[in-house]
Amino acid sequence: MRTAVILAGGKARRFSGQPKPLLPIGTKRIIDRQMVVLNSVADYLAIVTNDRVRYGALGVPVWQDLAPDTGPLGGIYTALKNTTTAQTLVVAGDLPFLTAPFLQYLMCVCEDADVAIPRMPNGLQPLCAIYARRCIEIIHHQIKAGSFKVTDVLSKLNVHEVGPDEIAHFDSSGTLFFNINTPDDYQNALALASNRLTLS
Repeated sequence: MRTAVILAGGKARRFSGQPKPLLPIGTKRIIDRQMVVLNSVADYLAIVTNDRVRYGALGVPVWQDLAPDTGPLGGIYTALKNTTTAQTLVVAGDLPFLTAPFLQYLMCVCEDADVAIPRMPNGLQPLCAIYARRCIEIIHHQIKAGSFKVTDVLSKLNVHEVGPDEIAHFDSSGTLFFNINTPDDYQNALALASNRLTLS
C-alpha cells in the first residue's frame, strides 16, 4: 500500500500569489492532471498545503503544513507524519507532465531504500521521489537544526537513485520533470501541452 502526496504550499510570488497547481494546462489544471496520474499508481492521495480553502473541494485529504516556512522539506515531513503507509510518493504541485508508467517504475525499484529518487544530468529530483516513513526522525532533526535543504537530508539516508538512462525509457519528450517556476516556464508548458494535443 502506498500514498501519494502533492506539495501545494508554495507562495507563488512570481505568479502574483496565484497557486501554481491551479494553473490551467490545456483543458485541465496542473493539480487535476496530477490527481489522475497519482490515483492510478497509489492507494491513497493527499495534498499538503496551508490553503485548505483552495484545495478542500478536490475530494482528497488536505494536510496542514506542520513545519511552515521550511520549504519543501517541511512538506515532505508533513506528508510522512500523516501517512500510515510504509512509503510515500511526494511530488511538487508544479510538475504538469508526470506519467503513470514512470511513477509506477519508481515505486517498483524503491526496494529497501529510505528514498528512491530520480537523477537527471542537472541533478536529483527530490520533489518527485519516494520516501519511507523511517525518514521522519532524520528530517525532523534537520528542520530543528534550521537546515531546510532536502539534499542535506539525503546524505544521511540510504538512497536509491534512478539514473538518466533508466528515465529515458519513460521520457522521450524530455518533459517528465518540467516544472513551472516563472511565467515564461508557464508559457512553455502551455506550448508543450498544445503540441501534444496536435500530435495525438
